[in-house]
Amino acid sequence: MAKTQLNVRVDETTAEAARQRATQRGMSVNRYIEELVKQDAGEVGRTFVEAASDFMKSYESVFAEEFGELGTGKGADTDKADGTRPDASDEGSR
Repeated sequence: MAKTQLNVRVDETTAEAARQRATQRGMSVNRYIEELVKQDAGEVGRTFVEAASDFMKSYESVFAEEFGELGTGKGADTDKADGTRPDASDEGSR
């Protein structure tokens, strides 16, 4: 993978902390910063998934009312008179 160079200005305290932590981990400052960014990006993704899950739990009853409950045979994904989903064998009878 091609690498892109970034020139970042930080105060001396931050620069020294980055050098020390990189040394403690046995890696270059560049690699240390790259790992920090990857870790941060991963946390953002997890935060999004958790928020989406919380949203779905909060509005579960609204979705169930609008689209039907999964596994009950009721809702928008059914169209047979008995509330069941059509299968391939039903195709010829339509």
